[in-house]
Amino acid sequence: MNYISVLGAVVALGMFTAPAAQADPLEACSGPLQGEQRSLRSEAMSNLCELSQGKVTLVVNTASQCGYTGQFEGLEMLYQEYKDQGFTIIGFPSDSFRQEHADEEAVAEVCFANFGVTFPMMSISAVTGRRANPVFTQLAREQGPPAWNFHKYLVGRNGEVITSFPSAVAPMDERLTSQIKQALAN
Repeated sequence: MNYISVLGAVVALGMFTAPAAQADPLEACSGPLQGEQRSLRSEAMSNLCELSQGKVTLVVNTASQCGYTGQFEGLEMLYQEYKDQGFTIIGFPSDSFRQEHADEEAVAEVCFANFGVTFPMMSISAVTGRRANPVFTQLAREQGPPAWNFHKYLVGRNGEVITSFPSAVAPMDERLTSQIKQALAN
């Protein structure tokens, strides 16, 4: 028996199956966290799907000169508490409410040096109006636009927007943490 005959018999008997085509995991990305955004104080682009795919994600519009800026501390605590369970936070600095530095160096100083933020932070962008970045355009369609800085949107592992929380809800507030725990359990 030659090689071709043996191979034909193996395939005919179902003893050999061709490897399944590997789907591009980014093709399966759905929801508002798609595309690329520039990272804060960097020329590097961050693929939002790669950052969030398969994770429960909290999307937050931030501002470094706001009365809620201290929430960076709670956001970092939240991130550290749940990141090993499939959770992440993505921050979007914005001057949509006129409380963000124009200089990304100053924004980075507040986030990284003053508050020790380790979760991904994107470059400054609009989060409301006609110039809103695509993430916030979709979030606004699904849950309404942010009314102020530090508005929080919780996105499930499948890209579905679960809920949102106004600025006054602190990151470690039980209303938010209970939703995160529930989403992580699903």
